[in-house]
Amino acid sequence: MPKVKRSRRKPPPDGWDLIEPTLDEFDLKMREGEAKPHEGMRKIESLWPISRVHSQRSRYIYDLFYRRRAISRELYEYCLKERIADANLIAKWKKMGYEKLFCLTCIQTQNTSFLTNCICRVPKSKLEEGKHIQCVNCGCRGCSG
Repeated sequence: MPKVKRSRRKPPPDGWDLIEPTLDEFDLKMREGEAKPHEGMRKIESLWPISRVHSQRSRYIYDLFYRRRAISRELYEYCLKERIADANLIAKWKKMGYEKLFCLTCIQTQNTSFLTNCICRVPKSKLEEGKHIQCVNCGCRGCSG
């Protein structure tokens, strides 16, 4: 089974053995997403499974530390330092209104036509009834709540 990439300078802190199997599963899903054939898809669509796993892995670390308080601060900071979890995405999740944010490209205004947020950031109550939206950048179906 593939291991999570981490530096060999310092051994992981206590509690690593509890989260390592789950992180290995995420790594396996990431490899499957990379190896998945993407013929007939747009170029950006082939990256959607990878961004989904990246978000799930970061959410797992976030939930363990902030919601369930199951890991220590030392282990949390180790995961951020080793880039197992995305520190910028977690920082946004701590802010009000961004709790369900899927990826950082949804809030970047440089990639949109009118320098606004992505369509998935519009609340579902403000959209037409029965209209299904999907983000062009990451494939999420609405991360505004």
